[in-house]
Order: sequence, then structure tokens, then C-alpha cells
Amino acid sequence: MPSSAEFIRQSLELHLFFSRIMKEHSFFLQLGFTPRDSNFMRTADMFRMEFDKLLEEAIYLSNGVVSRSVLQSGEVVTPFTLKAEMASAYLTGVNIPTGLTQEEAGLEDASLRISNPMLEKRVFMINERAIRLVSDLIHFKTRILSGVLSCKIFTSNYPLLIDHILREAKFYLKLIQRLQNGEDINLEKEAYEQEVFWNRIMAEHSKFIRGFLDPTENELIYTANNFGNQFDKLTKEAIEAMNASMSISEVTDDSLKATIDISKFKAQGTEGLVNCKIKSIIIPLLGDHTLREANHYLRLLKIFKAA
Repeated sequence: MPSSAEFIRQSLELHLFFSRIMKEHSFFLQLGFTPRDSNFMRTADMFRMEFDKLLEEAIYLSNGVVSRSVLQSGEVVTPFTLKAEMASAYLTGVNIPTGLTQEEAGLEDASLRISNPMLEKRVFMINERAIRLVSDLIHFKTRILSGVLSCKIFTSNYPLLIDHILREAKFYLKLIQRLQNGEDINLEKEAYEQEVFWNRIMAEHSKFIRGFLDPTENELIYTANNFGNQFDKLTKEAIEAMNASMSISEVTDDSLKATIDISKFKAQGTEGLVNCKIKSIIIPLLGDHTLREANHYLRLLKIFKAA
């Protein structure tokens, strides 16, 4: 069972990363519907705003509490997040509260070990709220995916993308529930599961990027396709390691190298999108979104390698 300080820190670090991811999932879903499904558009917008509120509370409670490694990893915000939000708000007309990003960028890391029963209670409450909200979002995403696969709903989002963001929501929910149940999340012991999960996510990001680029962007399409193939192979190897047919340390080394490379690729791509240097149908915030997920995975891989 984690200490009070670990429960608080792990919970808030989880929300700083994943509640922003969830609000952006809702935003991407919102943009993909046709006028006929304006009710789905409104529901997605409602989820986006609810996750804004969750993120706002997590930011408020996190100052001086969360670890430096998380704040400096680029998984909370990147140098491009604010500009990507501003560009995406301009292009879509959706009001994105960029003040949250500025507040996150200004967070200070933990200066001492915390022992605060009131803070622990507030974190427990935010976890309960997150469980309800993420569960509702999972139901919504499941309903959309079912409608798309049965040809009852049209959206500009790939069916795989909807399934992709559904898996991420389920992953987030599982981690919150484990914390609420008093389980200690020991990342070093969970390298197998994490690497299978995140290598697949990285592979799919590459395929989405490949598919959203303008057909004339040949070099970028080629690079994205290669990353997709590389991370498909790493996913397979991580599964083999989980089944004890190969060493996880070897997979971790290869995954670390590949994730460093794809993080650089996504950073360059996000900068290109923000500065209107890449022809695509990628909303700038999607580029930054995938970059933050790569940075999150990169931090985890460094923990696994050091274990």
C-alpha cells in the first residue's frame, strides 16, 4: 500500500497527464461529427469542458507536490502546447482555455515530502470524480465506435483512432481505480504491460500521422510509415517478453531508442503544423497531443532501464 505522500503524488501526476489527454480526445471527437450528429458534438464538447475542470483542480493541488521528472519530461506541456491550442482554437472556433496550459507550465516541483490529511482527502475525492467522468467517457466512445462500425454514424476520425482513444481511457481508469484501492503502482515491475501498451500506441500514432498527411508530403509519409512498422515490431517483441520467450531489457533498450526518435519526429512535426509548414488535415493540437504521449512513454522507459 502506498504512503499518503505517494498516493497524493501518483494521483496528481496521473491526472496532470491523462485528464489533458482525455479533454483533447473529446475535442478531436467533437470536430469529427457531421451536422446530423450535432447531439454527439455537444456531448463531446461537454466532456471536454468537464475534463477542463478536472485538470484545473489537479493543477491547483499539484503545485509543490509533483515530481520534477514529470514536470520536466514534456508530458504535461511542451514548448508547442500553448501555440498549438491557440492555433486550434482559431481554426475551429472552439474556446480552449489556454490559461490552464500557462498554469501547468508554471508548476513548481515537490520541495519536501508531503503529509497532509486534508490534501489526501481532496485527492481521493478528485480520483472518485475522475473515475465517474472517465467511465462515462468510455461509454460514450464505445457508443460512437459501435455506431461507426455498423455504419450508423459518420465521423472524420478513423475507427482505429476511436478504438485507440477508448483503450487509453480504459488504461487511465484502471490506474485511478488501483490507486483508490490502495494498490502501489510500481512502474519498474510493470515494464512488460506498459511497453506492450505504449509501443502499440506509438505504432498507431505513426499510422494516423501517415494517413492525415497530404499525399504530396512523401518524405514525412515515408518516415511515419517506417515508425509504424518499427513500433509494430517492438509491440510484438514486448508481448514475447511478457510470455518469457525473450528478455524485456533488450526490448526496453530498443523501445527507448525508437521513442527518442519518434519524439523528435513529432516535435518537428508539431512545430511544422503550428507554423503552417506542413500540408495535412492534422489539427495542430493533435500533433502536440501525440508528442506529449511519446514524452510520457520516454520517461517511463528511462525508469524501466534504470531498474
